Amino acid sequence: MKRILAVSILGLLSLCFTSSGFGQSLGNAGTIEGNVLDPSGAAVPKAFVIIHNAISGYNQTAVTASDGSFRLVNIPPNPYHLEVKATGFDAFTQDIDVRSAVPVQMKATLALAGSKTSINVEAAGADMVELDPSAHSDVDRTLIVKIPAIDPAGGLAQAITYATGGVAADANGIFHPTGDHSQTSFVVDGQPISDQQSKVFSTQLPNSAIQSMEIVTGSPDAEFGDKSSLIANITTRSGLGVGRVFGNLDATYGSFGSPGGSAALGFGNARVGNFLTVDGIRSGRFLDTPEFTPFHDKGNGETIFDRFDFQPNGQNVFHLNLFAARNWLQIPNDYDQLGQDQHQRVLTWSIAPGFQHTFSSHMLLTINPYIRKDQVNYYPSRDFFADTPATQSQFRQLLNYGVKADLAVAVGRHDLKFGMDLKQTRLREDFGFGVTDDTYNPVCVDANGTAAGPDTVVDPAACDKLGLTANPNFSPGLLPFDLTRGGSLFAFHATHNINQYAFYVEDSIKAGNFHFKLGFRGERYDGISTDNGFEPRLGVAYNIKKTGTVLRAAYSRTLETPFNENLLLSSLTGVGGLDLNVFGANPVPIKPGQRNQFNTGLQQAIGRYLLADADYYWKYTQNGFDYSVLLNTTIVFPIAWHNSKLDGVTGKISTTNLKGFQAYYTFGHNRARYFPPETGGLVPPSGLLGGVFRIDHDQAFQSTGVFRYQHKTAEWVAFTWRYDSGLVVSGIPDSDAALALSPNQQATLGLSCGSNVATYGNGGLSPDICGNSPILSKLITLPQAGQENDDHNPDRVKPRHVFNLGIGTDNLFHKEGHTRVTASVDIANLTNKVALYNFLSTFSGTHFLQPRTVVARIGLVF
Repeated sequence: MKRILAVSILGLLSLCFTSSGFGQSLGNAGTIEGNVLDPSGAAVPKAFVIIHNAISGYNQTAVTASDGSFRLVNIPPNPYHLEVKATGFDAFTQDIDVRSAVPVQMKATLALAGSKTSINVEAAGADMVELDPSAHSDVDRTLIVKIPAIDPAGGLAQAITYATGGVAADANGIFHPTGDHSQTSFVVDGQPISDQQSKVFSTQLPNSAIQSMEIVTGSPDAEFGDKSSLIANITTRSGLGVGRVFGNLDATYGSFGSPGGSAALGFGNARVGNFLTVDGIRSGRFLDTPEFTPFHDKGNGETIFDRFDFQPNGQNVFHLNLFAARNWLQIPNDYDQLGQDQHQRVLTWSIAPGFQHTFSSHMLLTINPYIRKDQVNYYPSRDFFADTPATQSQFRQLLNYGVKADLAVAVGRHDLKFGMDLKQTRLREDFGFGVTDDTYNPVCVDANGTAAGPDTVVDPAACDKLGLTANPNFSPGLLPFDLTRGGSLFAFHATHNINQYAFYVEDSIKAGNFHFKLGFRGERYDGISTDNGFEPRLGVAYNIKKTGTVLRAAYSRTLETPFNENLLLSSLTGVGGLDLNVFGANPVPIKPGQRNQFNTGLQQAIGRYLLADADYYWKYTQNGFDYSVLLNTTIVFPIAWHNSKLDGVTGKISTTNLKGFQAYYTFGHNRARYFPPETGGLVPPSGLLGGVFRIDHDQAFQSTGVFRYQHKTAEWVAFTWRYDSGLVVSGIPDSDAALALSPNQQATLGLSCGSNVATYGNGGLSPDICGNSPILSKLITLPQAGQENDDHNPDRVKPRHVFNLGIGTDNLFHKEGHTRVTASVDIANLTNKVALYNFLSTFSGTHFLQPRTVVARIGLVF
């Protein structure tokens, strides 16, 4: 099967490269083409054809040729308002729905000037709604570049978090979509990427390369697999059809000694286009930190992206995307680890050629081969014992190559798509680990539960002879690697290939006010474990035109694949992880999950200027996934739970552009219940092995308000308001657990009891000091001992409101023409709110939100 995969990919690559050019296909982006005629049927040259989406703000313009023809390309899937303008004629308007890569054909016949009494160029309320069975959000570049959110090398994750209500925010560019940990797929100009894109795992596509995104949080179409809780369909910027040279030069400087810059250059005509962007950032706070004040947190990131397009005629489009990036970063320390010097390097490159051939106005072939690699190096301190409570190192690489190809056919009311998705992922893992603190996994404890006894004791049975008690939480699987007790470094090396084969068919049927989507996906996962997916996808939407309402419902069966990062080691540690097992004695490979998902929702136009959308989801997964973080590092191991039950609500209320003002408000609720037993990982999630529990991406409510105003095409202001009710804190279930923390950890949490407050120097709090006084924290809700319940009353991060502000201008000197100077100032966490993403979470660790951060930008656009 591996040979079949390789031959298929090489054959399709040969097809692309032996044609008259090569390049990346347009993916799911669409095309509108046609002719503009006068009343007699003669061609109208030099007419302006403009499309516009009132909600996303996307627009594109083309000028008709001497024969009256025009072609608009690289259009994100959406409904559009089209307008044609020509001297001596009345404007022509029409609403057009772009839903596939099959070109939309149209003919515009212009009326002579004065023959129409009025023209309405704004979409009516009913025209704003989308007749689509799946919930999604549309994001255009005009929004992305003006969101005042600051995250070095993590702009893509920030844009997604701020654009959809179904996402609970977490640290370091991680977000939790619709109750899942990170079950997210990115589709970049047709290239599928289902591996992790947080900056601690990989490197993200820079926002400077993105033209638009369609963020799907509803039922996935049959062409999408692997990880389907959120699908980001990304259309990158292109030079094709622009007709001139364009670009920008930007320089930035901000808090924590953070210089950066971006340079872009594009050019193109109707046949050839190229767009190149280079970005770089250096920051003294590169990652989110385990303390509000960053220690040992310098980092830098560089990316280069190039997109080449070649369209020799109206039937063929060739494409090439090239991407390379590097992140180098220190691992932040907390107050108990100030001597550590751990750091990490991430390298990523991707080559994605492709091809589209239009057989007719009703048939389109798309072929997207690709190859992509992530390489991660994690370096320990030079002195292993400077790392506490353990030292660890890693060299990991992930090479993914494959091809996605489909044939789209439009027949009457039916838009059919037949496709395949073939890929191989080659994994290599080298990992080292050793315990360096004799109190981390003590064999014996005294009457107070404190580590006691000499380091030479390695048998719990010997504790009685010393007048001590065997540690009830002793992990026998870690003893051979305890460097304080004569153990040696755990050394792991493994390679393995994962082959995936998927074939799909889907039919999009429009019948009056109904829109049906019927699809089926069959796939095979062949890795450390094997499984098959037989996956029907069904959806229906109904448009009540009189009220501007769309009702929708959908069902999908999906095969959710395990995370590839550190999958090999996690699949050898067994139930309960390395803590509870002799390594390799009871291996239990992590298997794919089988999911049933139901969605129902509505979209409602309110007048001509407001659009509301809401969706309810319910997902049951046999074999639900998460990560287990290794101590205070960026190293995580995939784990699986017996099953998960997720449900919640996502929603968004958006305005059209109201004389320069535009706003939207997203909201969401995620309930995430997981059921033991747990499989995989190094250290098992403590206290969560007994029964159903809320995992750390369960959040009662999150919302984002984004408000923007721009005066004509120059000065603008943007304001965001983010509210999070608080993720579950799994590592500190109650007040008794809080008193067992180190004094510095207690101070970090803002722990107090009565008049006693933990500080970084007073030795912390204890049961003797606090007595019967309630134990309180400034940052987590902290149920008192005996009041916590893993399912109904778990510990949580306290609610927070965070405000960001951006002020700038797109034309500082108000000059005419394409060349102009831009400037802006962004302020993140305007009120300097001290808050946590999580604390000692067994799934994500400890991370604070960034303190108030200011970034100034000056640029030249041409």
